[in-house]
Amino acid sequence: MSYEEAKTQSWLKLEEITEEPIQSSIHQNSVYQVRFLADEYTVNLSNHSVLSLSGNVPPPEHIAILVLRYLVKKIEGLPPLEDEWITFRQLTGGEGYYPTFYKRAIEPIKRKYGDNPQGLLTALERFDVCRQIEYGDVAIEILPFENVPVVITLWGKDEEFSSEANILFDQSIEKIFSTEEVVVLTEFIAHSI
Repeated sequence: MSYEEAKTQSWLKLEEITEEPIQSSIHQNSVYQVRFLADEYTVNLSNHSVLSLSGNVPPPEHIAILVLRYLVKKIEGLPPLEDEWITFRQLTGGEGYYPTFYKRAIEPIKRKYGDNPQGLLTALERFDVCRQIEYGDVAIEILPFENVPVVITLWGKDEEFSSEANILFDQSIEKIFSTEEVVVLTEFIAHSI
């Protein structure tokens, strides 16, 4: 599906589900706010615009689509966390997308932090939606969107093995984003941390 088709579908769905007034802290006069990592975005239904509040500019299309898709699920009701961590390969169609996921999300993390796993902890300083957890040599849990936890794990290289990284998701992510959108989400996270 093209970006334009994905955006069109999201706007149509938002119009459909917001026809009746919604009592919500994220809604005010057809303008919604969505936090994504360290930025807030406004979504204006009346003029079909998504703006980053940090710069008052539209985000790149792939980010706008993630924000719109998340907002649809937020309004409909986010699924409860399942407290079961899964790998990308366990997502529907994940095996087929894995080479792309690995190249766009895992490799950048390994390149940046493979020689210094503790460097991953700098994300704790940049994002207040991030915390250290016990896993691998170093691991962080980050909430790119409310109620969408993502775990990044890293094992540093040693004399026998090269560095390795992995990204885990609460199983509920499949009820929010498509597998293709998870690739885009994790690529953005990997380049942001």
